Amino acid sequence: MSRSVAGQLSPVRRASDLRRLRAERFDVLVIGGGVTGAGAALDAASRGLKVALVEARDLAAGTSSRSSKLIHGGLRYLEQLEFHLVHEALTERGLLATRLAPHLVRPVPIMVPLPAGRGLRDLPARVFRRSYYGAGVAAYDAFAGVFGGGRGMPLHRHLTREGARRIFPSLRADALAGAIRYYDGQVDDARLVVTLARTAASLGATVVSSARAVGLIRQAREVTGVRVRDLEASPGSPDAEFEVQARTVIAATGVWSDDMSRMLNDVGLRPGVRVRASKGVHLVVPRSAITGETGLILRTASSVLFVIPWGGHWIIGTTDTDWRLDRSHPAASARDIDYLLQQVNTVLDRPLTTADIEGVYAGLRPLLAGEADSTSKLSREHAVFEPMLGLLLVAGGKYTTYRVMASDVVDRAARRLGGARQSRTADLPLLGADGYPAMWRDRADLARRHGVPVGVVEHLLERYGTLTLDLLALVDADPLLASPLAGAPEYLAAEVAYAARAEGALHLEDVLTRRTRISFETSHRGLESAEHTAELMGAVLGWDAATRAREVEHYRARVEAERQSQLMPDDAAADAARLGAPDVRGYAADRGGDDDQAELRPSAR
Repeated sequence: MSRSVAGQLSPVRRASDLRRLRAERFDVLVIGGGVTGAGAALDAASRGLKVALVEARDLAAGTSSRSSKLIHGGLRYLEQLEFHLVHEALTERGLLATRLAPHLVRPVPIMVPLPAGRGLRDLPARVFRRSYYGAGVAAYDAFAGVFGGGRGMPLHRHLTREGARRIFPSLRADALAGAIRYYDGQVDDARLVVTLARTAASLGATVVSSARAVGLIRQAREVTGVRVRDLEASPGSPDAEFEVQARTVIAATGVWSDDMSRMLNDVGLRPGVRVRASKGVHLVVPRSAITGETGLILRTASSVLFVIPWGGHWIIGTTDTDWRLDRSHPAASARDIDYLLQQVNTVLDRPLTTADIEGVYAGLRPLLAGEADSTSKLSREHAVFEPMLGLLLVAGGKYTTYRVMASDVVDRAARRLGGARQSRTADLPLLGADGYPAMWRDRADLARRHGVPVGVVEHLLERYGTLTLDLLALVDADPLLASPLAGAPEYLAAEVAYAARAEGALHLEDVLTRRTRISFETSHRGLESAEHTAELMGAVLGWDAATRAREVEHYRARVEAERQSQLMPDDAAADAARLGAPDVRGYAADRGGDDDQAELRPSAR
């Protein structure tokens, strides 16, 4: 069996994996299907351990689909003298761009504009700023070159004012003295998580989404498993809730880590590490709204602002504010949107308005809580701790260093299980990476053989790598799948069918918000694509007319709630508006932040 077939998260595979969860005992059970949880499942499976992963909603449904879409070392960590974090992140960036996922992580140019001064009196200040930022970017490149494990990115370059405006004509001439251009990595964050989970599945891991952990199973002071509820089971079904036995449980629950901590309070334990949620909001505008060939990075009073090219769009973000409300569906308020527009308009010759906005998304960063008042000053380091025998928690960190976090927590699990198994993931290409450079080189021949335009093959290669052959096989079998998706012509109908067949998509929003990014790349937020998508998914998942209609109605309610939240003046009002739409997975507690884990209680036997 090929890796591609072995890693398919199909409806049949989900049913089989649910049976395995009920019947088998696992070496490692991972709770959480974000980038860290999927990375931990892959790391453990690559060591030959028997692994299961359960995710309450969809893969990457939380933080891991709502980032700035960058794989980066973190320039600001250099300024904070956190050299070890920069070293670690640039090493991971190099691995992803050159070895592990070159089909998903590629270079993106970014400019650091140098602010203009006022005449000769400000010349020393301008010289200092260019030297200061130039030294930082040079150090960034040096770290990548010396420590980066195969840099995969071009070197930085200094630009004059005229040179900067040739590359980015929309920059205000009076706000610019010059610029420095450097490179970082760009990624579709949700697609990377799905690929990690599928790679773990290809190595034998059991991967089940819509499976909520609702309680720990313990014997005396040791955790021996987890009680799980299948959110796709029929109401009242005796199979809806069951126990999963495991020698070690890893909780990679991100901003939900404190819920695990509260569970342990019931047995008199205090993990000692607290996670704070920091909200980051991003705007999406059409590429035509700003004229430029590179991204931008701007300093603001409270955060770093990125303007990043994203296909036919720009992503503008992010905010960095404390969030204490619902964690499943963080809401962007009108205040967040106004803040981002004000900041980016300080450097643009044509100010953006709300009329330019195509999409908005908000995510929560899990930060290790400390003494800092501002979340922007909290550490991006991660921690692994074992508050109870058999239970490991991994918290903090950043998207780019997911593999390091996964390796660290599985190292602890492997020591507990016995045996000197070492992590293999630094040398394990993800699905779609094997043979990618050659397939990209021969893309014109591939397009000719399958009778599709070269642009279609390029689009697929940049999203699926060598798994493009799977999608082209679907098109060969059913030429109608080569047609564009209604309302989103840059995507093929085949991609929706493939998401349901092989990528674990169970609901309409899984495809429109994560397997594709239609929910924020179109001004209609996916509404014009919903019915076509439901038809295509239903053909794979066996939906009847009533189910298709219900999925479309759920999605419409979600979009309307998000739009309403973005008109609200503050977080509390935005959160209330967003929660006006029930979660499609139907479990009432999924709507509430602190109520998410209300039923999570240890079960002694």
